[in-house]
Amino acid sequence: MTAVETETTTSFAAEWNHWHAAHEQNRTHPYGFLAVTHLHWLGDSPAVLEGAPGVWSVQDDAVRVILEPGESLLQDGKELNQGAGTSVTFGPIPERDGINLTSGESVLELAKRGGEYVLRPRHPENELLQHYQGTPAYAPNEAFAIPAKFVPYQTPRPTTVGAAVEGIHHVYEAPGHIHFELDGQELALTAFNGHEAGALLVLFTDATSGKTTYAANRSLSVTPAADGTVLLDFNRAVNLPCAYTDLATCPLPPAENRLPVAIEAGEKIPYERQEQK
Repeated sequence: MTAVETETTTSFAAEWNHWHAAHEQNRTHPYGFLAVTHLHWLGDSPAVLEGAPGVWSVQDDAVRVILEPGESLLQDGKELNQGAGTSVTFGPIPERDGINLTSGESVLELAKRGGEYVLRPRHPENELLQHYQGTPAYAPNEAFAIPAKFVPYQTPRPTTVGAAVEGIHHVYEAPGHIHFELDGQELALTAFNGHEAGALLVLFTDATSGKTTYAANRSLSVTPAADGTVLLDFNRAVNLPCAYTDLATCPLPPAENRLPVAIEAGEKIPYERQEQK
């Protein structure tokens, strides 16, 4: 290896280490998904929910909570309990959207997933967060930073996928697919719209899934250039929340994104799930 090649490789590794350290810091946010203590599915019947004040139910595609004296529930810092029998309504909430409420030291995530309303209390002293050891990952390898091409569909395609929680499904808009070559094979991945304008989200599994990487799914975010060229840097493939906790509703990859090759790059099975290999 020449001096230039050594410097390039070192720079690639340094950039990856910086990126992954920032990703890990974000993952350990006091109210991130590692802080989720419960997953409550809301329905027509009023219910008292562990980790949350009040009595909760769903009526006409909106969530209603009835609060009694002494129960505190805040939204944007404003106390919602105005006295005995206070009734507060939230919604309708769009799919994959949500709002955060506060009760004591807990943040309550009220959201819609798979067409159903969920309430997920989060507490900074949750055991999973307190004992988090970090996530193991493959050493950065430039061979898995692969030039690719995004090919848009004539019109975006609604795509239904399963979820980590049995019985629900997610519908994502797929604007196109990404073509690339690995191990002499021509491969393609269906891409979904990402969280930011122009960004794409790719959910996939490969021959490492269930062996060294989490079995259910892997996630990679990319942004194509105007001409459709895009870098699939699998070193930045990360775990979704369901890799750490059963209190997550993560989507599963579409069937065509189950790759036959081994992508030995990116995050591995979390220490918390090692016994499930």
